[in-house]
Amino acid sequence: MRISTITNWAYALTVGLTLLSGGSFIIATHYADRERDALDTAWKADESVEALARAAELTTEDARLYVFTGEQRYQQAFQAALAEERERERAVRVLRERGLPEEELAALRAIEANAEILDAIEESAVADFANGAEAQAKAALFSPEHEEAQFGLLSSVSHFVDLVATRTRGEVEQASAQAALWGTIAKSMLALTAVVFLCVLYFVLTRRVTRPLLRMSNVVQRLAKQDYDVQLLTDGRRDEIGDMNQAIQIFRDNGLERERLDAERRKDQQTKDQILQLMHRLQACRLEGELAPVVSLFASQLFPDLSGHLFVMNTGRTALIAKSSWGTPTLSGKEFAAHECWGIRRGRAHFSEGANSDVRCLHLEQGSSSALCVPLSARGDTVGALYFEEAEGSAALAKARTYVELIAENLALAIANLQLRDRLANLAVKDPLTGLLNRRSLDENLAELIQSSEDGSASLMMIDIDHFKRFNDQFGHDAGDFVMGQVAAIMTSIAGPGGVVHRYGGEEFAIILRKQDTTAALHTAEAIRHAIETAPIDYQGQPLGTVTVSIGIASTEDDRPKATLMQRADAALLQAKSSGRNAVVSDWSGRANRRLA
Repeated sequence: MRISTITNWAYALTVGLTLLSGGSFIIATHYADRERDALDTAWKADESVEALARAAELTTEDARLYVFTGEQRYQQAFQAALAEERERERAVRVLRERGLPEEELAALRAIEANAEILDAIEESAVADFANGAEAQAKAALFSPEHEEAQFGLLSSVSHFVDLVATRTRGEVEQASAQAALWGTIAKSMLALTAVVFLCVLYFVLTRRVTRPLLRMSNVVQRLAKQDYDVQLLTDGRRDEIGDMNQAIQIFRDNGLERERLDAERRKDQQTKDQILQLMHRLQACRLEGELAPVVSLFASQLFPDLSGHLFVMNTGRTALIAKSSWGTPTLSGKEFAAHECWGIRRGRAHFSEGANSDVRCLHLEQGSSSALCVPLSARGDTVGALYFEEAEGSAALAKARTYVELIAENLALAIANLQLRDRLANLAVKDPLTGLLNRRSLDENLAELIQSSEDGSASLMMIDIDHFKRFNDQFGHDAGDFVMGQVAAIMTSIAGPGGVVHRYGGEEFAIILRKQDTTAALHTAEAIRHAIETAPIDYQGQPLGTVTVSIGIASTEDDRPKATLMQRADAALLQAKSSGRNAVVSDWSGRANRRLA
């Protein structure tokens, strides 16, 4: 049987016993009221007849005083006492209407008769006295008839009181006995109710209160230790215990929510700390190429659920090229035209949702995954884009968008600063016309070469374009600048990574070749001379004719001094020019190698 059923039956039995006990108490109270009513009735009856007797005595006394003294005030007192006596007689007559026993009614009638006799004698005596019959009046008031009536009145009153007392005693004893009986019954019922109640209370307290409270106490203690994995009571009770359990549930939910918010705050702080570290690393980068691996490393740590690319705008500002990637991006290629990205077009972050609620970037493949393109803009210029995509069904991108835009803002500034630094550095060390290192860089590289203690030979080429003034005079200075750029490109291509090409000034160039012996250096010089001589150079569709160069080479091989490398190469160049130009002359042979056009 369920506890609730037992409890309900116990409650019903307790209520039934309580009702029976209450009924018994009501019956006992009824008999007690009857007892009080009997006493009250007896008291009122006794009070009425005794008051009548007292009024009769007072009337007799006032009549006798009036007869003996003749004072008017006693006459008035007599009249007042007589009126009161009449009132008492009426009260006594009312008693007869209450259904008194015949004996008591007979006693009342005797009282009334004696009272009327006294009243008649006394009224007659007072009237005689008032008419001058003083002796007759006195004789009447002290006559045997008066004495007999007065004694009869008192005897009748006494007899009536005894009768009432006897009857009342019987009624009181009977009512008292009934009240005691029903009181005992009521007390017994009440005691039985108390026993049942205590049993039910013990059962309920043990099974329905104590045990749940002990479990709830354990739950509260674990919650106090912030152990929110504790399981609460799930019996669905709708009582005070249920209210307490619901309050604990709310407390647990609040604790879980607070713990979730704390975890989010800690995660947010951790993310901000990582972003701050990323910013410090970006600020410490000295080359633009160092940014890509830094961004890739931190992006994978900050957003492990996202994939993406770091795109940088190409030199022509027509396309974006991926410099680094993280995760496994699949929606976007590693290179696309700038106009294919809505983020680049709009100059602000563009969210391409999988649900196609907005236009999708053209460089993205169709799919249900979402992507975010954030342009990298600084100082009014777009230098690239930061691209993120999420896995299908994920919602990580929307949560990370604020952080991504913050990173993009600082990343754009870092790229712009490095590009500006590169431009400024190029302006300081490179020739703006040809893009080659300038005279200042040549002096620094030669000084480094001279001070270097590395073994191995090095060579220096001094190169001069033959009859360069002819191009300026015949085709214009723009054509001359074009020839200069073409020659520079050919020299850079042939010199390769082992050669450092400089513009010395005007139409003169210098190339430093490290770790090349004289044979290799001479071969490189001849290759440069031959490539320039045979290169078809047209400017704006017009052939400019054959371009030739004169080259002088000096080497540090065979312990030739490094300090005189420039002077020796320059002397070899002068010798090549004086020998008819379009020639290569080395300081170790002095012989001109040339191939005339």
